[in-house]
Amino acid sequence: MCGIVGYIGTDDSKEILLRGLEKLEYRGYDSAGIALLNQEGIHIFKEKGRIQDLRRVVDPAIQAGVGIGHTRWATHGKPSKTNAHPHQSASGRFVIVHNGVIENYEQLKNEYLADVPLQSDTDTEVVVQLVERFANEGLPAFDAFRRTLRLLKGSYAFALLDKEDKGTIYVAKNKSPLLVGLGDGFKVVASDAMAMLQLTNQFVELMDQETVIVRKDHIEIYALDGTKIERKPFTAQLDASDIEKGTYPHYMLKEIEEQPLVIRKIIQAYRNERGELAVDPEIQRALHEADRIYIIACGTSYHAGLVGKHYLEKLAKIPVEVHLSSEFAYQMPLISEKPLFIFISQSGETADSRAVLVKVKELGYPALTITNVPGSTLSREADYTLLLHAGPEIAVASTKAYTAQLAVLAVLAEVIAKSRSRQSGVDMARELGIVANAMETVCGSKDEFEQIAREYLDSAQNAFFIGRTLDYAVCLEGALKLKEISYIHAEGFAAGELKHGPIALIEDGTPVFALATQARVNLNIRGNVKEVVARGANPCIISMDGLAQDGDRFILPEVHPLLTPLISVIPLQYIAYYAALHRGCDVDKPRNLAKSVTVE
Repeated sequence: MCGIVGYIGTDDSKEILLRGLEKLEYRGYDSAGIALLNQEGIHIFKEKGRIQDLRRVVDPAIQAGVGIGHTRWATHGKPSKTNAHPHQSASGRFVIVHNGVIENYEQLKNEYLADVPLQSDTDTEVVVQLVERFANEGLPAFDAFRRTLRLLKGSYAFALLDKEDKGTIYVAKNKSPLLVGLGDGFKVVASDAMAMLQLTNQFVELMDQETVIVRKDHIEIYALDGTKIERKPFTAQLDASDIEKGTYPHYMLKEIEEQPLVIRKIIQAYRNERGELAVDPEIQRALHEADRIYIIACGTSYHAGLVGKHYLEKLAKIPVEVHLSSEFAYQMPLISEKPLFIFISQSGETADSRAVLVKVKELGYPALTITNVPGSTLSREADYTLLLHAGPEIAVASTKAYTAQLAVLAVLAEVIAKSRSRQSGVDMARELGIVANAMETVCGSKDEFEQIAREYLDSAQNAFFIGRTLDYAVCLEGALKLKEISYIHAEGFAAGELKHGPIALIEDGTPVFALATQARVNLNIRGNVKEVVARGANPCIISMDGLAQDGDRFILPEVHPLLTPLISVIPLQYIAYYAALHRGCDVDKPRNLAKSVTVE
């Protein structure tokens, strides 16, 4: 992984590929490369580092109407120019880019390629060498490619060039996302429509174990058994202006400050003609029939699921379990008689969650995906989808998608409560409107959050985040944001658990961020703060208006107690942003991380 682009047409592909890769930078990567195919042959340029580093090594004199490109996030072999994609076969005939992981590449290498010297440490190079081996045995290129694919175990999205066929890109997909874009006299390949939106908004989605012959004037889709497949294109529902930073210095800052707008868009999107919040009746029926809900997610989405559990149990009165995808896939608990699975994923491409979804569908259980990306794998393969309507989220560290997930879960809980004749006592549309206004107020205090970041974190090596009930779930997210982009070691704890071990880590000056937004535990969290202060901690209390006390560092505007996570997280997002900025970190593209995690 992490990003693939391809172009075949009459224009010079070089700049198209580089710009496409720049659109995929948000996904996270450590090296990049392109391969250009013209009458002189294949020309490969790759470099460790950023796209700007790659630009410096690309020969501007080379013109080519065909090319493929890649941004790599290391899975096999360290980040290096040698391990960067594209990878080339021994004779130089074939060149390939790849997202995913080939699980049996060592076995294939030993069985078929013992006499072939490999140049890299990657699983990908094994694939391109296999294609060449089968082509050398007499198979046409496409047949050699398909024979190779039938041997592979794992996930992949491939784009392959053949020096002997200058009018074709060969494409294949299994578990990793890949699209083919359609234009007049040209075609494109992309792991994300965003990469090629400047050229076309017409895309054909590929299903698992499909291969495609891509030429500038047409495409042919085949199953691995050779069956030809016809599929109509869809229109990508993206606005190219949405993926630009505008006047903002970083995407993350832009996305933090888009959150009030996102909440208002969600209210509008889920209102019916009577002005009431509503979801698809089939989704409503599925939740109404469920005796237990299983929320499956990773990272930030998992933290959203913890809050969503509270909403669904408190309002809809349905028991809910929240599980990490990567654990659930291999250690499934006892399942109730009538379960419903909810998959939460910003990208809709999370490989760990998809592994669970595949098992869930095999067992015949219904599944709902909550995602920001229509047409994504999890959305397409689940029975139902609820969209976040957050617009493209480019920064690797999720901000607006997280609060959008909370808002959609709150809407869902309220709708289901009413369908089950439960009186929640919450006018969710009105309360979310209040939240949007409160978010704007909090965003207006960003200078204060920058000062807090300087005061507490400029020299810090560690930080604690503590809270109770809903605040605890938000603290997990706040700690994740800080460690993701500033590289400060940060942990979120249920405040009552401090004395059961973690308090041993408190030293003089240790920053401790405490949330106090829940009235019934307000005195408890205050006591926990006193415990860490007694051991030398430097506390920063962020409280809700009406619960504030002297000495609190920031006071949030009052919102409904259930919806406090939507605004209490915003100061923590800003604090992480400014802490990273002050340390000179790459805020939008933190090291070692990827936006769309398409490998398990």
